[in-house]
Amino acid sequence: MRKVKVISYGVGAVGSMTAKFLLEKEGIDIVGAVDVDENKVGKDLGEVLGVEKKLGIKVSDDLDAVLSETDADIAVHTTSSYLRDTYPQIASIVKHGVNVVSTCEELSYPYVSEPELAKKLDALAKKHDVTVLGTGINPGFLMDTLVIMLTAPCQRIEKIEAVRVMDAATRRVPFQKKIGAGLTVEEFQQKIGKKQITGHVGLEQSIAMIAGALAWKLDNILIEHVEPIVAEKPVESKDIKVKTGQAAGLGQKAKGIMKGKEVIVLDFQAYIGAEDEYDAITIKGIPSIKQKIQPCVHGDIGTVAMVVNSIPKVINAPSGLLTMKDLPVPSAAVESMAKYISA
Repeated sequence: MRKVKVISYGVGAVGSMTAKFLLEKEGIDIVGAVDVDENKVGKDLGEVLGVEKKLGIKVSDDLDAVLSETDADIAVHTTSSYLRDTYPQIASIVKHGVNVVSTCEELSYPYVSEPELAKKLDALAKKHDVTVLGTGINPGFLMDTLVIMLTAPCQRIEKIEAVRVMDAATRRVPFQKKIGAGLTVEEFQQKIGKKQITGHVGLEQSIAMIAGALAWKLDNILIEHVEPIVAEKPVESKDIKVKTGQAAGLGQKAKGIMKGKEVIVLDFQAYIGAEDEYDAITIKGIPSIKQKIQPCVHGDIGTVAMVVNSIPKVINAPSGLLTMKDLPVPSAAVESMAKYISA
């Protein structure tokens, strides 16, 4: 049985974790690696990943050369959150007839934020008979795909609410800094003004995906301002200490409005010291459904799994730009990856 040939495009924090997981999967061969970091280019991928052996794969900054030399089935793409930044990269992969699964948050449902680019990418993927998917833990699963699945037993739905509360102390230091942990409230607001803190990318896409699955015609999607979550007592992670009155992290809400009413509400909170971590979904309707995962699903681990477990579904899917609502029910690929690929 032929192994699935994978290119790892982007070997930063998430890309490296994904590549390490790919190395563990039976039926997978990483055949190429691409990154623009000059400190990684030219080095063996094994050295960059910090594994104990050389893999015989040099990290390259020449995507076209890697694609031309490898005959890959799919590229795992982990570079940026925004489709406008990643479109040229993904388009280049597609033009070589290679499928793509990406962690780009806007790509999870790009029709709402970049409709023209989405149309172009869909047409390009169909032209070259490949599939493109944006996924991850959030967006990609917890606040959209899982929500959609939980609506299946409902005869009527009045309102959907999804809340994610996570203790940022369990996450990487760059993430803790990204959410403003340890800043004064004034410093936090200044960084918001300079767009050095941007909030959670993907809330808009998650709401649009849910609405699309339910055939709801929303009047509007409101993305509320990012707000600091202020520490009521000193809290700390391994690397950051937060004093009372400082920002421990951030919170942000987004709302889908239909006929003047809030019908979808997403509430994202990430801060150091969150004592009650959870992912919760409440569907008000007939019947009403309440689901709670506690503690919350770990973001990095979940994102890596979502990407890798999506590989066979992407390879088996029809060509074009797809979203998680277009694919079969998501599941773990625990056996040899090759077993999940249609002949």
